[in-house]
Amino acid sequence: MTSSPLAVRLRETVRELTVVDQAVYAAVAATPTPTLDTWLRELSTAANHSKISFSIAALLAVRPGAARRAAAAGVAAVAVASVSANLLGKQLARRPRPDRDAAQVPFVRHVPMPVSASFPSGHTASAFAFATAVGTCLPWTSVPLGLLAATVGYSRVHTGVHYPGDVAAGALLGMASAAAVTGLARPLLHPPG
Repeated sequence: MTSSPLAVRLRETVRELTVVDQAVYAAVAATPTPTLDTWLRELSTAANHSKISFSIAALLAVRPGAARRAAAAGVAAVAVASVSANLLGKQLARRPRPDRDAAQVPFVRHVPMPVSASFPSGHTASAFAFATAVGTCLPWTSVPLGLLAATVGYSRVHTGVHYPGDVAAGALLGMASAAAVTGLARPLLHPPG
């Protein structure tokens, strides 16, 4: 049985995207960044279990009104993104983690290699979910939280535990999770009067 031209094209596209993904991963690993290495390793570790997002949410929750609603939306979006990434995405994709040793990722960058599948990046999904949800409620936070989320995502490639494609998928999943939360909770997030 022959494959349809569309199926063949799709398989080839995925294969080529995988080659590009691995090449970018290898280029990041080969680029000397001694000043950034420790800082990005520490950021990646600090983002475990969404500790950074939850800390920011706690600071926002101290203030009543829009700030407290933004904190609640951010935490809810993290929950949706985390479940989506870890219980659905990783189980369906089952992409193996990168081989840091083969790519010669400098040891100073290493964080513990997670045992879960690589695709999508849960750290990135949660960081983007939080940034997008809070930014929807408090627009002035969009740029700093978006930059923080992007840096958390990059840190996962820099430390060698994710491919760039894992991070890109995590970012999209996080933004979609935030859109779902803020869309469903719109009446609560933007009360009349």
